[in-house]
Amino acid sequence: MFATNMDSARDVVGVPSTVLIPMRFVWPYGGRSVFLSGSFARRWSELIPMTPVEGCPTVFQAIYSVTPGIHQYKFFVDGEWRYDEHQPYANGEYGLVNTMVLPADPNFFHPNVTPEVTSGSNMEEDTDAFQRLVRITDGTSNAVPRISEADLQGSRHRISVFLSAHTTYELLPESGKVVALDVDLPVKQAFHILHEQGIPMAPLWDFSKGQFVGVLSALDFILILRELGNHGSNLTEEELETHTIAAWKEGKSFLNGQIDGHGKALPRRLIHAGPYDNLKDVALKFLQYEVATVPIIHSSSEDGSFPQLLHLASLSGILKCICRYFRHCASSLPILQAPICALPVGTWVPEIGESNRRSLAMLRPSASLSAALNLLVQAQVSSIPVVDDNDSLLDIYCRSDITALAKDRAYAHINLNEMTIHQALQLGQDSYSSFEQRSQRCQMCLRSDSLHKVMERLANPGVRRLVIVEAGSKRVEGVVSLSDVFKFLLG
Repeated sequence: MFATNMDSARDVVGVPSTVLIPMRFVWPYGGRSVFLSGSFARRWSELIPMTPVEGCPTVFQAIYSVTPGIHQYKFFVDGEWRYDEHQPYANGEYGLVNTMVLPADPNFFHPNVTPEVTSGSNMEEDTDAFQRLVRITDGTSNAVPRISEADLQGSRHRISVFLSAHTTYELLPESGKVVALDVDLPVKQAFHILHEQGIPMAPLWDFSKGQFVGVLSALDFILILRELGNHGSNLTEEELETHTIAAWKEGKSFLNGQIDGHGKALPRRLIHAGPYDNLKDVALKFLQYEVATVPIIHSSSEDGSFPQLLHLASLSGILKCICRYFRHCASSLPILQAPICALPVGTWVPEIGESNRRSLAMLRPSASLSAALNLLVQAQVSSIPVVDDNDSLLDIYCRSDITALAKDRAYAHINLNEMTIHQALQLGQDSYSSFEQRSQRCQMCLRSDSLHKVMERLANPGVRRLVIVEAGSKRVEGVVSLSDVFKFLLG
């Protein structure tokens, strides 16, 4: 397809042409057969096979040694020549090809922040860009641009304007159901309902007050199980048969020291929104109050009586609106094109010598369920990666997994200190009708994935976080969640 006189890699001044640097090239868009070719591959005459990454069947990679210099390359996918529009590319007489500048130091790459550059035989080095070289740590062929403050603030402003101009009414589905629980319902029965309905939480209705007063979530079940396992607890297993949600919520307030001057429990205010509240305000509520859902409640009365529960809003629903709106103009928002490893987003495994990063909680499958529950509460996280001795991802344990113990009153027959994470996950396998459904809970991405690609995945229903893994080994490198993305987008 390409002429043999196409420019080969040019030697960087002072660097011998015999210097070879192993590079990892990635095609993350799927296909049946994928090959790599380029100016470094016998001047486009060689097709280099690319293989699927273990655990990521749509991601193909190839390792190829390249000399320092300017290179062009392209992918041959299922019989068609293609380029990766999310990487630097050039438009020349041979069509669109990806470009790469590899200096003598293999830890540095050309941060080409412009989608299209001058190509062909007169492609020259941008000396100004070379002064903005950015070091990356994974040795891939992906160029990591340094996002300027102007690009960052400009992108954030456009997203903020969009969210401020749209309301939660746009989140309402055409049809659907929302499960609410009466506060006088026994706790045991409530968690059976959560398990049977396959939902991690439900709003609470107080008939005597005629209003929604809170939310019962999987975290409540975790706290109850920990309380049952506490020998000094006043809550017994038998009391769960009659212990109401209202009684538990009041007891929880006492446990948390939320009492007034008269020794009475202070109920936590329900965080909710109306159908005409703008999406930015609702997103900020998620972040400010650290909640997983915000009920959308509407009342036609001025005093708020006779409220109607319309929907349970989530950050994924708001993110889906953003992705849908900017899908065809994502290139105009520079931050969306940047790889997540170049952005302050997510929780990452600290590099050697780093002490200022928040540590990432991980567990072995042999760890006790008690240790997992304690970590979920103490670290204030919604999930924990489960890894092997090499820190390669095996599974993930989430708060919502705890509701599996409600089936057949399993919680009454286990010891939290003796049951392992592996056993707890096996117990919950019945909740998934197929391997495909179960695999949805353990979504992964690569550090080289663009923020836009990560956002698209997080916008899918039921996905609350992505585990960042190393290609091939699946070694856990970090976790990026919905709240992480919104904290970055909203500044």
